[in-house]
Amino acid sequence: MKIKKIALILALTVTTAGAWAKLPPPSEEAAAKAAEAKVKAAETAKAEGELLGKYQDKVAQKYIAEQKAKGITVKPTPIAPPAPPAAAPAVVAPAAAAPAPAAKK
Repeated sequence: MKIKKIALILALTVTTAGAWAKLPPPSEEAAAKAAEAKVKAAETAKAEGELLGKYQDKVAQKYIAEQKAKGITVKPTPIAPPAPPAAAPAVVAPAAAAPAPAAKK
């Protein structure tokens, strides 16, 4: 019984050791593909968001018309569009942030 437990622990240790290994950086081609996919996903998300807003407005108009037919006045709450995101601050290079050590003479 103890041998089975030890063997199991040893097998798990060996299999998880590969997870600790550091992966090499992606090639330039892979990085370009990833950046392209990120841009495409952002464009798709923006288009889907615009469509969602369009259909939400359509449903709200229909609801207001139905309530108006019943004699109920509905005043939707005006919502201001979100402000565009602020530009990210420039990242300071680590070498520029740390002072250089003084040279000995």
